[in-house]
Order: sequence, then structure tokens, then C-alpha cells
Amino acid sequence: MPKIGNIGFVQKSIKDNQFKIKKKFGQNFLTDSTYLKKIVDSAELDKNTAVIEIGPGLGALTELLCEQAGFVLAYEIDEELIPILNQNLKDYTNYKIIFEDILKANILNDIELYLKEYSNIYVVANLPYYITTPILLGLLSKNLPVKRYVMMMQLEVANRICGKPDTKDYNALSIWVEYKAKPTKVCKVPRTVFIPAPNVDSAVVRLDVYDELPIQAIDEEVFSKLIRQCFVQRRKTLYNNLSLAYDKDCIHKMLDCLSISPSVRAEGLPLEDFVRMSDYLTQNQK
Repeated sequence: MPKIGNIGFVQKSIKDNQFKIKKKFGQNFLTDSTYLKKIVDSAELDKNTAVIEIGPGLGALTELLCEQAGFVLAYEIDEELIPILNQNLKDYTNYKIIFEDILKANILNDIELYLKEYSNIYVVANLPYYITTPILLGLLSKNLPVKRYVMMMQLEVANRICGKPDTKDYNALSIWVEYKAKPTKVCKVPRTVFIPAPNVDSAVVRLDVYDELPIQAIDEEVFSKLIRQCFVQRRKTLYNNLSLAYDKDCIHKMLDCLSISPSVRAEGLPLEDFVRMSDYLTQNQK
């Protein structure tokens, strides 16, 4: 079991370094090595695999990743963690920490610089709660050479990612993830195993990215805009939501052509229907 991922070590690292936890960076440090092991085990790592980690914090997850993966490229926004990470990871040489906001990083360039020799690249991370969705959407939209994502996040977002049609959790995020990858919820993580304890429980989700998309939109930007618009007001019908952003005559013709009821709500439609609507708009909008 890892030496870093336990409550005593976390408390000591914080105290010895007089480190002040920053709410603005969404810092909640996991203190139960059982869940760290579940994250890493579900990633199924080997030495031919490189890992991108987001927000290594004190290095608890990073330690396990260094033990099992070939190389770890981590992004950390808080430069005050430099001495703590250097100390906690002093036994390892197969990692690189870039102190930069992941939302601003040139990840493709960093992959070419540090990870080009690896046949498999995975993202494994305990995501900051306050920017979980922007991080995930940003990474999936970049079409990175990443084959798998294993991420811990707030339970509510995990439920949306794994949401299915005709459920309250199904939304634009569910559809975008389903379009790109196969999602699986690995386990629930209670809020009590973090310092400080967040207000919500968490979950670990695994996404296996498709080598070839089972169904592909002609224009992914049009597709992305469409699915967001379909859920802009959840209680409204599909037609009412779409008519807020698109020409009403075009929407009428599209729904009639595709045999989709204008009175249906977006939560009742499968991925295929959203792709069909996206392709129609791509081909018929001026």
C-alpha cells in the first residue's frame, strides 16, 4: 500500500510544510489508500503506459502511478506544493510535474515532448470539483491520443456522465461522453475520506475511448452546440429549446424529415437522434 495515501501522512505533510489548503483550487486530499488503489487498479496500468495526472496535490495518487506506469506527466496549478511533491516523490524518477493550469496547457505539445515513446496514454486523476466538467469536455474535445480516462469526481457529475435516456441524469454531458467513449462507474467514494471533507460524495468513473467512433457527426462543433441547446431548459420540449437558437422553419422541417416529434423532450432521445439532427443542420443551414 502507498505510504503517502493515509490520513496520518496527509496531516503530517500539511503540518510540517505549514501548507494552507486553498478552496479556490478545489483542494481536497484523499486520505484512504483503499480508494487510491481502486483508482489505479481500474486503470489497468503497465510499464508501456504513460499517465497524465491532473492535480497531484500531495502526491498520494502520483506515487502509485509511478510504481505501476512507465511515466507520469502531472499538471498542478499550486506552486506552493513544489517542495511537498519533491519530498514525497523523492524515491521516483519516472515523472514530470508541470506547474500550469490544465485548462491553459498545450497538452498535445507536452505529449509529444514527454510521452511520444509510449504506446498507451491514459488520464488518471482526482479532478478538482469546481472545474470537473470544463476539464473533461476540454480533454475530449481536443481528440488527444488518450485511450482511457479514470477520474474521481463529485458523484452528481459521475451520474450525469453515465446517464441514460429517460433518466434525470441524462443531459448534454452524458451525450458528449457517450459519443466519444464507453463510460463505467467504478465505485462511490464517501466525503469522509478527504481532508478537508467536501460537501458531497464522490465517484470514480472510467471512460474507454473509442478507436473509431461508432457513430460520427459531420461537424462536431455543430453537434456540441446542438446538444447543449437541446437541454438549455430541461422542462421545455425539444422544439421549444431549439427554436431559441435556430430558425423555426428549419427546425420544423428537420424534425419532420427525421420523424422526431417536436413535443418530445431531449432526455427521451438516444445519441443517434442527436447526431442525425446535427448532420441535418450541418447540411441545410446557410
